[in-house]
Amino acid sequence: MSPDSPTSHDFLLGGDLPINRIGFGAMRLSTNGFTGPAHDPETGRAVLRRAVELGVNHIDTASFYASDDGAVSANALIREALHPYPADLVLATKVGPWHTPDGGLQQTTDPAALRPMVEANLETLGVERLDLVYLRIGMLEPPHGQSVAAQFETLAAMREEGLIRHLGLSNVDTGHLAEARAIAPVAAVQNHFHAGKRDDAELLTACEEAGIAFVPFFPLGGGTSDLTGDRMAKVAERHRATVPQIALAWLLASSPVTLAIPGTGSLTHLAENLAAGSISLTPEDLSDLA
Repeated sequence: MSPDSPTSHDFLLGGDLPINRIGFGAMRLSTNGFTGPAHDPETGRAVLRRAVELGVNHIDTASFYASDDGAVSANALIREALHPYPADLVLATKVGPWHTPDGGLQQTTDPAALRPMVEANLETLGVERLDLVYLRIGMLEPPHGQSVAAQFETLAAMREEGLIRHLGLSNVDTGHLAEARAIAPVAAVQNHFHAGKRDDAELLTACEEAGIAFVPFFPLGGGTSDLTGDRMAKVAERHRATVPQIALAWLLASSPVTLAIPGTGSLTHLAENLAAGSISLTPEDLSDLA
């Protein structure tokens, strides 16, 4: 992608689903993270409706995005706010993690556990087929050396049944990607990557060469990294933009296959995030941010 290209062009997910390169991550609709007390559900529904009004047609969610007491969940809010869904809306979800009775989050490696997770997403979202399902392994860093074959084969079988349209991987390395692609097509990879954490360059290159979407989670750091700094602030001032907007613009400029899914429970932050799609970084900007 040339540095001055618009960053909000559509991307063809899986070769057949056109989506805006800035989508919406639903994690913060129900709580302030993977776990925690419930957020106001009416605010969550309002944010979702406004996101679609502003052109979002790619929402990333999961059945484990829910408050500790289970009273508020992202999937339920999406269905309540948007069903029946717009014809062009792509819903992506992920399976692997699950909520423990004490409100914590654990990861399964049992292939047999995946079908109930997929079925739970189908039911709570109110659809007969999921557009994109990621197999999530590990939590924040890829578990190197762990095979994904048995679990990915289970999801591939559900794809053949027609329950899933496209398959993805989350929190993986290049070895996991190669292993999965030998079983079934991979439409997207979702890893921890942003302007302050760029150690997945090899994986991004592999995705770019194969036309696979690279969809960073925590595109604005997620509270795990500090994106502030003189260089980022300098570019933000040049564009009369905020630092988060420049971080999103950098992400989209990093490769034509990168998609951004910033999440928020705020209408103000939603508009700010989506406006980043109109920022075109110059060669000087990219040099400053290198």
